[in-house]
Amino acid sequence: MARAGILLVDKPGGITSHDVVARARRALGTRKIGHAGTLDPMATGLLVLGVEGATRLLTYIVGADKTYEATILLGISTDSDDADGVETARADAAVVAAVTDAAIDAGIRALTGEIDQVPSTVSAIKVQGRRAYDLARAGETVELKARRVTVSRFEVRETRREGATIALDVVVDCTSGTYIRALARDLGAALGVGGHLTALRRTRIGAFDVVAAVTVDDIAETALVKPATAAAVVVGALAVGADEARDLRHGKRIDGGGRLTGERAAAIDPDGRLVGIVERRGTQLKSVMNMPEEVAG
Repeated sequence: MARAGILLVDKPGGITSHDVVARARRALGTRKIGHAGTLDPMATGLLVLGVEGATRLLTYIVGADKTYEATILLGISTDSDDADGVETARADAAVVAAVTDAAIDAGIRALTGEIDQVPSTVSAIKVQGRRAYDLARAGETVELKARRVTVSRFEVRETRREGATIALDVVVDCTSGTYIRALARDLGAALGVGGHLTALRRTRIGAFDVVAAVTVDDIAETALVKPATAAAVVVGALAVGADEARDLRHGKRIDGGGRLTGERAAAIDPDGRLVGIVERRGTQLKSVMNMPEEVAG
């Protein structure tokens, strides 16, 4: 049986996140693998996979802030807000040429900070139990509600004026649930020329970086990040004694709420194994997620 742990994979373009999970299941010989956030087939970059009992940690990873590198093409709109969609509008070359760098900067500033963003119609959001992209592909009208997200960085790295279009290479730091495709769409709309995403790469999820990720071909030979190590990176570590570890595993509360400096922490037993994620309950600590017991080592 596969050991529990976290696996960082650098997803290539042209395959789905589920394809990566399927390959990991075959390579590691287990069905119990999940991921902390999908990437579109067009996109590349970091997928965080949980293996065996470490799938329980994905709950604490999926909501982490993320970093993306992307290319936005101004001057052309698509029905999916990215290059996989069908072109729906093309701005006049003279109108695109009149878009100044200052106007682009102003448009980006307006999309930075806390914003109300309407997700792309072709998204995985469920509407009355069905995925928005399934409804859209079936020709049904999809109206998604705006949601509050935070874009803490929206920075242009390079601007290329190419005929009747403007390509922007950007980097974005944002909260979970932010659609980079929607940023491209909304920037293009604000500038009056339309826009869509032509490239997207996720480089960070919380404390995990794509530089530590492996290719899909190297999954079988890769050592997993131990649950205790991964949990400590995500929520911080709290050392507990053997008796405390036993009590937490049995659902009991332990004294020592004052030892917890943050909202929660990873309880690590004397053998370096992850007991679970604990939270403060008054002056005590309670495990809100218990890990299956590992074999020491």
